[in-house]
Amino acid sequence: MNTLRRELRVAFSRHAQPVWLRVIKWIVFIGVTIALRASPYLWAWVFGLPLVGVVVHMVFRWKTKGWRRAWGGWNDLAAGKE
Repeated sequence: MNTLRRELRVAFSRHAQPVWLRVIKWIVFIGVTIALRASPYLWAWVFGLPLVGVVVHMVFRWKTKGWRRAWGGWNDLAAGKE
């Protein structure tokens, strides 16, 4: 349970990504989804992108030793200390 709590804290940390970047990501995701709504690639986009996000998250977690070591420019280690 502590691991899940730590992961959620990192995922929703205000230091991980600025709000403007999150808004842009959602605008792009929704825009591409609308553009692909009649395409056979829609479901690959809708399910593939979150899957890629989870894989990237897990690789980053592995490389940072569970968010306890800086790697790749992310220096907010406060979220991983609990």
